[in-house]
Amino acid sequence: MAVKLIVGLGNPGPKYQWTRHNAGFMVLDRLSHLTGITVTRKNFSGLCGEGSWQGDRLILLKPQTFMNLSGRSVAEALRFHKLTVEDLIVIHDDLDIPFGRVKLKAGGGHAGHNGLRSLSQELGSGAFLRVRMGIGRPLHGDVVNYVLSNFSPEEMIGLPRLLDGIVDLLEMLITEGLPKTMSLYNNKELL
Repeated sequence: MAVKLIVGLGNPGPKYQWTRHNAGFMVLDRLSHLTGITVTRKNFSGLCGEGSWQGDRLILLKPQTFMNLSGRSVAEALRFHKLTVEDLIVIHDDLDIPFGRVKLKAGGGHAGHNGLRSLSQELGSGAFLRVRMGIGRPLHGDVVNYVLSNFSPEEMIGLPRLLDGIVDLLEMLITEGLPKTMSLYNNKELL
């Protein structure tokens, strides 16, 4: 039985609940609901839960450190469970992918994403698997304000379908592996 630490990146608190930067939290909440793994235990500077799904042991984690310090929480969890970056799946928002699309990526840089920057710094490596949920770029204005703003009413309509599609992706990733999942899902429109 393989063990995977699945981390959803976001910011804690109701103020950020429906912001684009909380895409990782939203996916993790959907995964939690589907698997029955509750993510309520306070540990590793975050909220976590553990359980079995599709024959593997999953540890779900929502860092409560705010995005810029997410790496601390994830590093704590990896050390405690004696896992490596190869056992880590990180779900996060991505400005460079249009809303409604998703991409998988094994390793890489942070591309200006402060949560990924924190993870790479704390873990000493960026060699973890990323599930990149597209949020698109703003047509005008500041990127920081954009990622910290709520999804638009139009986006909110499609959000449940998008989240379900990403949970399906995670299920395939766990059961079928990275190559098959990438070939089916990379840059796929999920709406």
